[in-house]
Amino acid sequence: MKDLTDDVLVPISALEHASYCPRQCALIHLESVWDENVFTLRGSAAHQRADEPTTRQEGGRRIERGLPLWSERYGLIGKADVVEFDSSGTPYPVEYKSGPAREGRHESIQLCAQALCLEEMLGTDVPKGALFWIASRKRVEIALDENLRARTLEIIAATRSILQGTDLPEPANDKRCPKCSLLDACLPGAIVRARLAFDPFAPRPERME
Repeated sequence: MKDLTDDVLVPISALEHASYCPRQCALIHLESVWDENVFTLRGSAAHQRADEPTTRQEGGRRIERGLPLWSERYGLIGKADVVEFDSSGTPYPVEYKSGPAREGRHESIQLCAQALCLEEMLGTDVPKGALFWIASRKRVEIALDENLRARTLEIIAATRSILQGTDLPEPANDKRCPKCSLLDACLPGAIVRARLAFDPFAPRPERME
C-alpha cells in the first residue's frame, strides 16, 4: 500500500478542473482563488441538495447522498453527490452537473475517480456510473472502461504535480476563458500579450477545439 505521507492528497473535484484547464486548477486548489459567476452559482445551487448527507430507499435501491470518498492507492479524497446501491450491493455513482447535457469528457474523469475510490473502499467492481445534467433533466450513463480509467490516472498524476508545484501553468487564452469565473484573476490575454511582446517567437498556448 502506498504511503500518502510522501504525497499530496488530490481532491476529486480538482480532477475536472485540471482536465479542463490546468491553470484553473492551480488557481483554485493551489492559490485558493475563487470568484463566482452565473455558471458557478448555477453549479452551487445544483449541488446543494445532492451534497446533503442522507440515506434512503427507493425502488429497491439504497441511495446515499454526500458520501465521503477516499483512496489510499491513488491518494484521493472527496465526496460523491449520489451513490446508488442495487440489491446486490453494487455501487453506481451519479455526479450532478449544472447546464444542459453535453459530452462530459472532463466530468467523466471526476466520476471515474469516484468509482476508483468506491472500488477500493468496498472491495467491489464499479463498471459504470452516470452524469446527471440538471438543466436538461437528463441522466447520461458512462461506461468506466479501461480507456477512461487510464485517462483518469493520467489526470490524477498531472493534478498532483500541479498541487506539489509552486508555479502556475500557462494561461489557455482560448474559447474556454470568457465563461470562466476566474478570468479576472487569471488575466490570460494580458499575460500572453506581455510574453509575446517580450519574445515574439515564444510558443503560443494551444487552442482548444
